[in-house]
Amino acid sequence: MMTRPADLHRFARAERWVHWLIAVLVLICVATAAILYNGSLAVLVGNRHAVEIVHVYSGFALPVPLVLGLASRAYRADLSRLNRFTRADWLWFRSKTRRLAGMDVGKFNAGQKLNAALSAGSILVLFGTGTIMFFPDWTRLAWRTGATLMHDWFALAFGILVVGHLMYALRDREAMRGMLTGDVAKTWAADEHELWAAQQETTDESS
Repeated sequence: MMTRPADLHRFARAERWVHWLIAVLVLICVATAAILYNGSLAVLVGNRHAVEIVHVYSGFALPVPLVLGLASRAYRADLSRLNRFTRADWLWFRSKTRRLAGMDVGKFNAGQKLNAALSAGSILVLFGTGTIMFFPDWTRLAWRTGATLMHDWFALAFGILVVGHLMYALRDREAMRGMLTGDVAKTWAADEHELWAAQQETTDESS
C-alpha cells in the first residue's frame, strides 16, 4: 500500500500482525475466562471442557507472536522505544492537558508505554501461573493455590486494562487507522507525537 503525501508511515506489517494476533488471542482468553467464571454464561454456552481447552491453548499461544516479531527490525526498534521513559513522558503524566505536554513526545506517549509494560507483565504472570495450574504435578500444593489466586486477580486487572485500551482505541480513529494500514495523517502525528512527526519528516526529506 502506497503512503499518501499527507501521511506518515507508523507501523510495519510485522508490527501490525503481532498486534492483531495478540489482540485476537487476548479477546479469546477474556471471553472464555468470563464464561468459566460466570455461572450464567457457563450454563448458556455449555460444554465447559471445550471452553477450558480454548482458554488454555489461547493463553499458551500468547507469547508466540511476541517472540516471532523479534525477527522484524521495526518491531525491535519499537520495543526499545516502549522500554525507555524520558523527561517528556513524566511531564505527560503530570499534565492535565496531555497535548500541551506532548510537544516532545516521540512515537509513543507515556500512557502507551505504561499500557505496553502492564500488558507484557500481565501476560507473563498469567502464562506462568496458568502453566502451574495446568500441570499440577509439577509443583507443590501451596504453589498451585497461590498461582490460582494470583491468576484470578491478574486476569481481572488485565481484563480491565484491555477494556480501557479498547475504549481509547475506538475513540481515536486515526490511531486505529495506523494499526490497520500502517499510515497516519501528518496533522494527527504533529498533534499527538510532535517529536516523532518532526523526525519522520526530516527522514523523508533526506531520503
